[in-house]
Amino acid sequence: MDRTEEPEGEALLPLSALLLSLADGPPGVLSLGEVVEHFGRRAFGAVLFVFAIPNLLPLPPGSSTVLGLPLLVIAPQLAFGARQPWIPPALARRTVARETLGRVFCRAAPWVEQAERLTTRRLGFMFGRPGDLLIGIVCSLLAAVLILPIPLGNMLPAAAVAALGMSLTQRDGLLTMVGYLLAIASAGLLLVSGQLVIAAIARLGSMTGLW
Repeated sequence: MDRTEEPEGEALLPLSALLLSLADGPPGVLSLGEVVEHFGRRAFGAVLFVFAIPNLLPLPPGSSTVLGLPLLVIAPQLAFGARQPWIPPALARRTVARETLGRVFCRAAPWVEQAERLTTRRLGFMFGRPGDLLIGIVCSLLAAVLILPIPLGNMLPAAAVAALGMSLTQRDGLLTMVGYLLAIASAGLLLVSGQLVIAAIARLGSMTGLW
């Protein structure tokens, strides 16, 4: 299948409606496999978006790692040209509270709906095999950052993955460019943070006589 064409199922429901339908389910927990199954027919874009967007909001400790792991598994599959997301059974069985996801998705749905109205098919050269390869590589690197316990360090990477995922769903190359800019900003912030940590360690070492 030419990946510049919209995959079957992409046109069934808007992403905002799928977010709300998952949030409206019965109380309890959701396995990561159930989340992928719910959005899987929307192809990679929706799944990347769904696992990235919760990291933009305050979550219980450890949630960013649970939600970041599927991205680390799924994003490389996009780069390798897989047709549909897949996660291994051990990861698929991990759970997250539906209430937590529901709260995030209900807050995100109006913004997603507005983005759906503003986005359109354009700059199609950003997609296809080379474009999906690049998006998959960038999202894989960002996912590796997301699973790290960096205070407030996951917001920009999550925003970049969410933008790239939405751009895949909407086939909007302009939004892809926004995602790449956010990825560059994430790399810059990570570099600055790393330098500050190294400088702080060096200063502490000099004060204690370790160096």
